Amino acid sequence: MRVGVPAESRPAERRVAGLPETVTTLVGAGLTVDVQAGAGAHAHASDAAYRAAGANVVPDHPAGRCEVLVSVQPPTPEQAARLREGDITISFLQPAAEPELVEVLKANGVTSFSLDLLPRVTRAQSADALSSQALVAGYRAVIEATRRLPKFLPMFTTAAGTVPPAKVLVLGAGVAGLQAIATARRLGAVVEAYDVRAAAKEEVRSLGAKFLELGLETQGGVYAQAQSEEFLERQRELIAERVAASDVVITTAAVPGRTAPVLVTTDMLKAMAPGSVVVDLAAETGGNVAASQPGEDTWIGEVLVVGARNMPSTMPVHASRLYARNVANLLLMMTADGRVEPDLDDEVLAGCCLTHRGELRRELP
Repeated sequence: MRVGVPAESRPAERRVAGLPETVTTLVGAGLTVDVQAGAGAHAHASDAAYRAAGANVVPDHPAGRCEVLVSVQPPTPEQAARLREGDITISFLQPAAEPELVEVLKANGVTSFSLDLLPRVTRAQSADALSSQALVAGYRAVIEATRRLPKFLPMFTTAAGTVPPAKVLVLGAGVAGLQAIATARRLGAVVEAYDVRAAAKEEVRSLGAKFLELGLETQGGVYAQAQSEEFLERQRELIAERVAASDVVITTAAVPGRTAPVLVTTDMLKAMAPGSVVVDLAAETGGNVAASQPGEDTWIGEVLVVGARNMPSTMPVHASRLYARNVANLLLMMTADGRVEPDLDDEVLAGCCLTHRGELRRELP
């Protein structure tokens, strides 16, 4: 069976779903791999490296010629229309944002797997692309804030006096938030963090950051759940003082399938010191910061709000390396003797399968 790896065509996407190292793995499992010419250019993976790993380098998008299509962004409806009944596709489908695409996949009888629906169970960890890409986003958020902040992050003691360390506040301590905490700590900042989930407290402290105790009700589980407006209002009141005292605020709070909660209001931004920087990693899902716009820098007075857009794509080498391994690991779960035949009784595969044999297997958020 043939696995196709296209060059990503959606705007600002620089990652790739397969690299030479994962081509070797898939070929070793008995699969044939077709890679569109130039697919790995941004990740510095040359066509020659793909050929050396055992791939066929093809000039055009492989949809319709391969039984399996793997990508970062989902295919466009036009590309999906070329897929045949029984073909398989793996990507970040984001079904709530792609209703037209979902209809095409269903109508064509395509079996589609969305990595943003992958169950959070132990056996699925090696395919957990949400976590691997969140790690990249959390790291990059600190780098972007540091680049824009007109101050040092670490403390310096000099003959001209002592420069105090910057204060960084991270809201949301999932994978992205924890990586932001760790990166800011490595750069010498004083870091505080808050998360509504009770389990986050010890993880934050283990990284050397202070966990904010707000006295609010906490949650269990892996993902944060949607909260009432009354809860969010009280939360904003309690964190307003810490936002005002921070040089950098990084927001990462997201609720799967829902609009991101607003944690930082315009009034809170106006209370921050001139030159402060806020990076909103949730900007693409509605935003944790009232003023943020995806992909744009917005000034509120003398405070800069950075609306993140596809942050992992800004680091395509390592983001692609992690993502390609996630995809290969998921594909190997459904491969035996050179055949890709997903067992939809398997909880991992069933959990992230969106369409199969003309049916929608998951209710769209």
